[in-house]
Amino acid sequence: MADKQQELPKDAFEPLSDGSHLDNEKIAAPSLTFLRDSWRRLKKNKAAMISLIILILLFVVAFGSALIPSMNNVSTNPNLNNLPPRIPGIDIPGFNGTLVQGGQRVNAYTGAAANHYFWFGSDYLGRDLLARTLYGTRISLIIAVVATFFDLTIGVAYGIISGWKGGKVDTVMQRIIEIMLSIPNLVVMILLLLILHPGIPAIIIAIAFTSWINMARLVRAQTLELKNQEFVLAARSLGESSVKIAFKHLLPNLTSVIIINTMFTIPSAIFFEAFLSFIGIGVPAPAASLGTLISNGQKSFQFLPYQMWVPAVVLSVLMIAFNILGDGLRDAFDPKSRE
Repeated sequence: MADKQQELPKDAFEPLSDGSHLDNEKIAAPSLTFLRDSWRRLKKNKAAMISLIILILLFVVAFGSALIPSMNNVSTNPNLNNLPPRIPGIDIPGFNGTLVQGGQRVNAYTGAAANHYFWFGSDYLGRDLLARTLYGTRISLIIAVVATFFDLTIGVAYGIISGWKGGKVDTVMQRIIEIMLSIPNLVVMILLLLILHPGIPAIIIAIAFTSWINMARLVRAQTLELKNQEFVLAARSLGESSVKIAFKHLLPNLTSVIIINTMFTIPSAIFFEAFLSFIGIGVPAPAASLGTLISNGQKSFQFLPYQMWVPAVVLSVLMIAFNILGDGLRDAFDPKSRE
């Protein structure tokens, strides 16, 4: 017996009203700009976000301590010299003011030092290492800001002009960069010391000479690529000036390169200042720098290791945090770089 085909009821299908089916095909997702999308990817990178939080805390603590009178008092007191770290309420060896002498652990905070607390200890002149470390951190962060400033001004402007003009102008500008690269930074610093006294101004001028070169070369390479793109050619055909094209079309497309390279320039500048201060041609005494603190601490490292460990750890945290954040920004602005 043949199967009979089942018939559907007449009301099985209902006609759709005009346009009602279009809502079912819409993609319900918020539209993101390039910067918002990059920030979303950066937030997924836990290491980069932790580094960002650490850097923000260091900025706040270092510059905020300048408003506290006790943190600016770094006067010498020979009666309080070479005291180990002592934090109120903590009875842990290494943080309770005790040290090992003759094979026994003794309390170093006796006599005139009984009522004092040095969280990071004191140096050979009785100065608070916490206050001096915060002061040295401020100097390192100031150097970071200065390096960023020259990267964003001289480096970006030089690279855009060189790449945009091209031809003989580009050739001459690149030969100038090659000549400057052939002169080591240390030589530039020593030559500046013949004219200026050792200190922050001499270091800033040395950074101004060479720190922007890598930025200029990267921006030039990207500008050479962008200036032949359709949107730039369309802007030129509409009669827009070179300055307007640079600010309206080139800079937005160079944002990722500028930010990433800046984050890698900062730790190099910080290390440069610390190295100069370590060898004695950077920040002069009695001013404190992380480099000078490490240099002073390594002289008594065998007996008082905390005097070198504290500034060395702060300098390491600064450089590692900037490098990890730079890696995170590179992945956020250019996801293909991870492949």
